[in-house]
Amino acid sequence: MARADRPALTPPAPDDPPGGAAARRAVEALWRIESARIVGALTRYTGDFDLAEDVAQEALAQALVAWARDGEPASPVGWLLNTARRRAIDHFRRRAALDDRYAALAGGLGEGGASSGAEPPADRSDDPPWDPDRIEDDVLALIFVACHPVLSPEARTALTLRVVAGLSSEEIARAFLVPVPTVQARITRAKKTIGAAGVPFELPPATERRERLGGVLSVLYVIFTEGSTATSGDRLLRPGLAYEAIRLARTLTALLPAEPEVFGQLALFELTAARFPARTGPDGEAVLLEDQDRRLWDRSAVRRGLAALTRATAAGRGLGPYGLQAAIAACHATAPSVSETAWDRIVLLYEALGRVAPSPVVELNRAVAVAMASGPQEALPLVDALAAAGRLSGSHLLPSVRGELLSRLGRTAEARAELELAARLCRNARERSVLLRKAATLG
Repeated sequence: MARADRPALTPPAPDDPPGGAAARRAVEALWRIESARIVGALTRYTGDFDLAEDVAQEALAQALVAWARDGEPASPVGWLLNTARRRAIDHFRRRAALDDRYAALAGGLGEGGASSGAEPPADRSDDPPWDPDRIEDDVLALIFVACHPVLSPEARTALTLRVVAGLSSEEIARAFLVPVPTVQARITRAKKTIGAAGVPFELPPATERRERLGGVLSVLYVIFTEGSTATSGDRLLRPGLAYEAIRLARTLTALLPAEPEVFGQLALFELTAARFPARTGPDGEAVLLEDQDRRLWDRSAVRRGLAALTRATAAGRGLGPYGLQAAIAACHATAPSVSETAWDRIVLLYEALGRVAPSPVVELNRAVAVAMASGPQEALPLVDALAAAGRLSGSHLLPSVRGELLSRLGRTAEARAELELAARLCRNARERSVLLRKAATLG
């Protein structure tokens, strides 16, 4: 297994212990849910980001063997932390030059005893496996370290998905269409950069936290966006990625309750994910918004999203980029149908979004809203201007929108050509099939 990767579980071999398959499932589930807490706690105790990942991985490997033989322990997380910390202590013992650091580590953990993992739990399995007053700070610190501004945006995303979300290099590579060695190199360089820069494992000071929050939010946005509409492959959605981003966004709102844009992002994620159940058909085919059965939308997620949006607006600072996108998503989530959607309001919201976070995609989406509010004849010049500027060159989004507008204007041959171009540029098989189906209906 690669260092700190989620275990690459495989079907049990004929000579595996009887509990081998169950142990593999248990380790997989535990790492997926608790990896950030485990690595965060270990990093705080060892003071070494790289070592924390190493000993966590060693503990996972040992769990596969021990749990298959003895069964899953009563406190699986505590077992992993105890095992990993013993490995860390062994590591410090082997490094004579760090004897004083090991002594400080071992002595400092004495107060926590079994709960910290420095000593075996010995009939105290009900004790928390970490300090309950520190663990959420550990997770937040882990997020801020992984998203440190000394790293490139690509490295931040890769490192966050590895150490916070617990994804393997292979999973990250598949999600972002890059070779596995590229992902591994990014993660390795990111760790070395953090070490060379002397980045401490701690929350940044309050004065810096807000400045660095934008980087954290942008990483979560990239993760959620890839989960909500996969860049490539034969699946429209990658819900595991999207729900991981939602989980992290909820963590941020709990830990940074005074930051409205954190709530704005959570609202956007919840309201977008609420439509997941209706976005694909029984065979995984994409279902367009106008064809979706809104009864399938997750109304609990809608309520959570609207509540988060209320928190974002309550601060009175005005909505930021994520809050504005959430407000747009709220218009869709609360409308009975496409025709009854508040398209005029959506146009205004996109105009506001274009002022605070200008991008060609925002302009393209505004053109779509203009078409719905005022007709395709009003929107087509906006799309043509984007095409003339070459600002979305190589993207399937612009020709797909242009083809739809031309179709509504009765310019069938041009519309078909645009939709066929969009299909050639689209790397997601499900989206491509929708585009080809639309083109085919035009004769």
